[in-house]
Amino acid sequence: MSRVSDYLELVRAPASLTVIGDALVGAASARGGVGGRSVALVGASVCLYSAGMALNDYADADLDARERPERPIPSGRVPRPHALAAGVVLTGAGVGAAFLGGRAAGLVSLALAGALWSYDLVFSSTPAGPVVMAACRGLDVMLGGAGRGWRRAVLPATAVAAHTAALTAVSRGEVTGTTAATGRAAVATSIAVAAAAVAAPGDRAAGLVGGARYLAAVLPGHRAVARHPGAIEARAATRGAILALVPLQIALAARTGSLPVVAVLLAVETAGRLLRRRRAKGDIT
Repeated sequence: MSRVSDYLELVRAPASLTVIGDALVGAASARGGVGGRSVALVGASVCLYSAGMALNDYADADLDARERPERPIPSGRVPRPHALAAGVVLTGAGVGAAFLGGRAAGLVSLALAGALWSYDLVFSSTPAGPVVMAACRGLDVMLGGAGRGWRRAVLPATAVAAHTAALTAVSRGEVTGTTAATGRAAVATSIAVAAAAVAAPGDRAAGLVGGARYLAAVLPGHRAVARHPGAIEARAATRGAILALVPLQIALAARTGSLPVVAVLLAVETAGRLLRRRRAKGDIT
């Protein structure tokens, strides 16, 4: 019988901390702050992200049986049909929570759900994979920015999407290695994303500090891949890039001047560090 911990591993529960900031940054960018509906939108983001992780393992079960037999499905801890059911239930919960946050957010969540399902079931192993995954993450930011002032959320959504494209491209080398060109492209993308955080409207000093923190988190891993594009380097860079999403969100939120959002994201970052220290096994990639 599957345990709760097996399902938490299936959906990469620790990594779900990195999506909390998407809706908050979107809302802060669009409207200068967050309101009560942001709670529903954060819940929607977490549910849809978790659905994507469950569907990823459902779709890649045969591949994981060869390359990552320790994962919940190939190890027999979670039956494959249960992973599909989890994806369906979490998708429904995410879309429902988004509609609680407003009709505009609900419509964005439908687009996000469609992008997630198409990535996992169709595009994940194709050249379009990084672009589709980037669209998923950009839509997640727009989920928070949907409605009044949505245009102001486009720049942060684009920054998060660009970061995600580089992350996804590098992650494809986690087992067999990648290329130095992919690493160099990831380095250039990281620098461009940091520049976007600095260039966004708002507090310039906060943008500079936030952009520097983001680069400190993501750049070493991507530079390592550019120098030596092996599987170990790609896996470490992928993990680092996932974790760097929170510093990026903090930089974008700080630029808006929304101190409550910055405070929440700093707490999320701290919680993530504490959780990683306690985890003895498993991965978040």
